[in-house]
Amino acid sequence: MPKLLMIAGLVLLLVGMAWQFIGRLPGDFVFKKGNVTFYFPIVTSIIVSVVLSVIFYFIGRFR
Repeated sequence: MPKLLMIAGLVLLLVGMAWQFIGRLPGDFVFKKGNVTFYFPIVTSIIVSVVLSVIFYFIGRFR
């Protein structure tokens, strides 16, 4: 369990650092109307999902 928590923490740290560099990608929707802004990061979410899937696949494969 401690190894799993350390790996999960490392993955979250790496994703958080990558999120700063990725920023807003083409395909992320931003709707602005008056004082309201709605940001829906669809492309960023897909990229993060694929990366996490690959990481967890390799963790499960070598476990």
